[in-house]
Amino acid sequence: MNSKPARVRFAPSPTGRLHLGGARTALYDYLLARATGGQFILRIEDTDRKRYQPEAEAEFVRALRWLGLEWDEGPDIGGPYGPYRQSERKEIYQRYAWELVERGHAYPCFCSAERLQKVREEQKRRKESIRYDGHCRNIPPAEARARVEAGERHVIRFKMPREGQVVCRDALRGEIVYDNANLDDSILVKSDGLALYHLASMVDDHLMEITHVLRGSEWLPTFPLHVHIYQAFGWEQPEWVHLSVFLKPSGKGKMSKREAANLMKDGRSIFITDLEAMGYLPEATINWIALMGWSYDDRTEFFTLDDLVQKFSIRKLNPAPAAINFSKFDHFNGLHIRALPLDDLMRRVRPFFERAGYQVDDEKLRQIMPILQPRLKTLSDAPEVAGFFFEDRAEPDPQRLLGKRLTPAQALAAARRLRAMIDEWPDLSQETGEAPVRALAAEMNVKAGDLFALLREAVTGRPVSPPIFDTMVILGRETVLQRLDRAIEILAAMEN
Repeated sequence: MNSKPARVRFAPSPTGRLHLGGARTALYDYLLARATGGQFILRIEDTDRKRYQPEAEAEFVRALRWLGLEWDEGPDIGGPYGPYRQSERKEIYQRYAWELVERGHAYPCFCSAERLQKVREEQKRRKESIRYDGHCRNIPPAEARARVEAGERHVIRFKMPREGQVVCRDALRGEIVYDNANLDDSILVKSDGLALYHLASMVDDHLMEITHVLRGSEWLPTFPLHVHIYQAFGWEQPEWVHLSVFLKPSGKGKMSKREAANLMKDGRSIFITDLEAMGYLPEATINWIALMGWSYDDRTEFFTLDDLVQKFSIRKLNPAPAAINFSKFDHFNGLHIRALPLDDLMRRVRPFFERAGYQVDDEKLRQIMPILQPRLKTLSDAPEVAGFFFEDRAEPDPQRLLGKRLTPAQALAAARRLRAMIDEWPDLSQETGEAPVRALAAEMNVKAGDLFALLREAVTGRPVSPPIFDTMVILGRETVLQRLDRAIEILAAMEN
């Protein structure tokens, strides 16, 4: 199935933001094109002018480029099959719509909105399926053409066969058979002359020589219409691939806009540009979404984009619904952070420190990379984990200085002894300092963990930090002593 070059398109509608489902479709398109030596095309399906959002196209482009999914043809770079925006192809769709009319596979419909509403209400009353009743279906072609040329308002509908069946072949689900009698005469061209997806996308896929159509399973109900359109024109169909549904993180129910809004309240998002701002890596995002509907084997879980290009195959796609697992995402992000060269991590993490208000010193940032890298789940964690390196002073929490077991008097005595010891050490390494701190704890009859916690809080102002001795080496003796002096002041005030 991957043997010959594939021409695939990612064709978003700029009516909203790029979410995980759209990004996964784009990824699979890209992987199939690259795996077969074919072409990956970006096409903008912007015929829904009521819901059109001008900023959405720019966000699609930015998000796809952040993910590393560069296209070979598209509205910004052109190509031999343009234009690549459907709003610029209106005349093409008109021509093909009337070709269907002339072939007897479509017809102008002059029904008013009021008449259609009455038909729907009557069908509801009779508990029938809601569908067009065929009122204009058998108007003589010459009469219909004359009414159109006279300027009468109309749409163009597909003339669905009333008998027989249509066999639709999906790469993941096999043959799906539909009874034509259950299918509607769907609108292909609206009264404003703009084609709907059902016609525009089929025409574009044919003219652009698309070999595989990867799209969400929400298109399965209109799949038979699309197959009928191909058959009406006598065109060879592409390989149809309807991808699995995304479920809510609970695994119960399909992901929805309402659920997406609830996730935002919990600091999660399904929108690609949000993930970038939250400190997720594009490499991890690609890895995560690739495995929600595809697998290479039952063992391998870490993939780079190049790995995926080498290993991707449609045959390994799974039509079963996939729950969105953010814990798994955090896991992948940590893996990919730890796989970054330190200079690359330094470049990526810097904006998060700066956004948090820190003046970043390059040399110190470079020094903290080795101890920061193993501790990050997201890049946005960096200021919380290591922002104290760029603070003029630490402001320790009085209660955390005491820990669970120390009294103010014990903590004050310990802080003074620690300061005196550190002032005399030849260096601040673990090899030099760990044994003396443990010996001091034994001498004072307190837990070593309480002394290390006191030292960490005094030096960093954080209950959790990178290894304390590595931290002190980077901060330097003078800064460490200044911060211990501040902790001593706080403890002395507590005792008094």
